[in-house]
Amino acid sequence: MLPTFRAATLVPVFLAACAAPSAAVQEPETAGGGLRERVERFSADRDALRSFYPLDATPARSLRLERQAADELAELAALDFDALGLDGKVDCVLLRVELEHQRFQGAEERARLERLAPLLPCAAAVGALDEARARVDPLDPAATAATLAKLADEVEALTKRVVRDDAEDPAADALKLSAADALWLAGRADGLGQTLGEWYRHYDTYRPDFAWWCAEPKKALAEGLEAYAKHLREELAGQKGEDEDPLVGDPIGAPALAAELAHELLPYSADELLALGERELQWCEGELKRAAGELGLGDDWRAALERVKAEHVPPGEQDALVADIAREAIAWLDEHDLVTIPDLCRETWRVRMIPREDQRMFPFAFYGGQTVDVAYPTADMEHDAKLEAMRGNNVHFTRAVTPHELIPGHHLQGFQAQRFNTHRQAFGTPFLVEGWALYWEMLEWDQGWPRSPEDRVGMLFWRMHRAARIVVSLSFHQGRMTPEEMIDFLVERVGHERDNATAEVRRYVGGSYGPLYQCAYMVGGLQLRALRHELVDGGRMSDREFHDAVLQAGPIPIEMIRALLTGEAPARDHAASWRFDQG
Repeated sequence: MLPTFRAATLVPVFLAACAAPSAAVQEPETAGGGLRERVERFSADRDALRSFYPLDATPARSLRLERQAADELAELAALDFDALGLDGKVDCVLLRVELEHQRFQGAEERARLERLAPLLPCAAAVGALDEARARVDPLDPAATAATLAKLADEVEALTKRVVRDDAEDPAADALKLSAADALWLAGRADGLGQTLGEWYRHYDTYRPDFAWWCAEPKKALAEGLEAYAKHLREELAGQKGEDEDPLVGDPIGAPALAAELAHELLPYSADELLALGERELQWCEGELKRAAGELGLGDDWRAALERVKAEHVPPGEQDALVADIAREAIAWLDEHDLVTIPDLCRETWRVRMIPREDQRMFPFAFYGGQTVDVAYPTADMEHDAKLEAMRGNNVHFTRAVTPHELIPGHHLQGFQAQRFNTHRQAFGTPFLVEGWALYWEMLEWDQGWPRSPEDRVGMLFWRMHRAARIVVSLSFHQGRMTPEEMIDFLVERVGHERDNATAEVRRYVGGSYGPLYQCAYMVGGLQLRALRHELVDGGRMSDREFHDAVLQAGPIPIEMIRALLTGEAPARDHAASWRFDQG
């Protein structure tokens, strides 16, 4: 798993290759052979625009990014597609799909800005001030001070008018807001305050007459924006940084889900993926009942899960447990000759404990860049919280989690992503990043990594958890399940501790992950499983060759990895078509 605050940056850089280059995916960059330089230029240009237009409270940023996408699409349309090699054709399709998605996202962002524009009254004016600074336009401090003072009055008045959408007996001029819109606006108000501060620092002490005119009205506006954001976040959305804060999410709806699935090159509807998730849940329940029988508990898989949760190391010993499992996993991979692990990759990982305050969002281990960050009780936790943390990070759960986060999972991915096909980081997808790590859990299950029924219960818990993520996340974004119902589902169908389930759902609905991120674990794992069946079980590659080649292809949708490994070049207008799931 990637942590919330790193997900946006780590997913694009997470996967690329392994040690031995494969002819199937290592095509040299020749004239007409590949598009590496074009993709790198697009990525650099997009980064430059995002940096130069940081303010997302006005449409300027999205409009400029949409114009970049339109220009790039026009260049791609003029390209001699037939002259490209296999890698070039794959890159061309991926770039087109990414650009089309960029335009879609820009239109969605502008539509929301337009809908909520009356609740960001100073956005256009602050944006104009910052743009004038960038152009080095002449500045009239007296006139600017008057503008700032007027904006401060408007923000103060607006703060008094905005109320929750379920407020009783609101004033006649009240503006009702949902919790989700309030949180979204609070983020834009924060951004306006930051932009205002950067603008002010440019002139302060440099223009002798600037502060004389603008210091006080700027201070009033900055404080007003801060109070407005606080009011939106705490009073309307109820987000005060406490454990009991309500869970606030923002479902994107069926049409946007369909667009996200097309971007990920998945030829499935959300409802089809929901059915897949439910089917996998039922398989896990069947296997859990089998393990429970071996433990002398009949088919009571919940009793088996309770027994497993009770087997945890004493406080202070979880880091040693994780390190021992990590070393055992590496030796097991070597023994089975499953994947190439560079020596430096073996050397450069470590264990780091998660602070108490971060365990509110991360109750389990995650990969943090050369580290597996490990959750376990801290001395200052309340007694019940300590017990839940130990139960949720028991020995058998940890045996499944550790290889997922380190080797052969995310650490191997992250190491190789920095060394091969780095231009494809622009197309990074959680269906490969998280799917790769979950795929290994499936392969480990098949090839004997669990040593006992208890180990199998531990692995099945996580596999069931990933299947449940499909159900709860897609149901949420279709408006069929509330955050509270999501928590109940994780507790009742998977066997989560309620605090841990709450922390999970808080992350799912909080907006820091894409809407398909949670379903990407299981779906991506099943895609890779199907591809391995086609190529390894079909006798075309060994396990090591297959795994090395997948890593080497880059962090791209798995349908395009399949094209690279099979040599089946996509058409210029390729759309998702690989129906990997055969039931």
